[in-house]
Amino acid sequence: MTPQFYLFIATWFGVGKLPKAPGTWGSLAAIPFWFFFLHPLGIEPYFAALVAVTFLGWFASYEILKKTDEKDPHYIVIDEVVGMWIALIPAATLQEVILAFVLFRLFDIWKPWPISWADQLEGSPGLTAWAVMLDDIIAGFITLLLILLLKVIIW
Repeated sequence: MTPQFYLFIATWFGVGKLPKAPGTWGSLAAIPFWFFFLHPLGIEPYFAALVAVTFLGWFASYEILKKTDEKDPHYIVIDEVVGMWIALIPAATLQEVILAFVLFRLFDIWKPWPISWADQLEGSPGLTAWAVMLDDIIAGFITLLLILLLKVIIW
């Protein structure tokens, strides 16, 4: 596979190359794909797609990080896509999708512990590529748990 292929995947089909707020654009770009392809599938295919894109994201990030000195380039947004897909697992209404997006972005920007811990992992390109993915995976799970909690308490 070519470096352009890895960049295409890591930028989620070029979304990460948008000039401002690539993480926000990457998170937004995850929603239509989730709505049209993942959400209707059921939990097993959803989980399989999530795992596959996580490993594809790690591999694409790894290939990019091997060739650059950047720790977590802003144009890599496949991590936001995976994090959003995790955050959207319990979403069933437009209100819950919006809440998932807002909470996920807040956690991804704010980076409270353990998100900050994952974000600071670095070393080999392989470990750093996992750090690129892991902070957003954790942010997605925290968002998922908060939405589930809110569904039990409020909805």
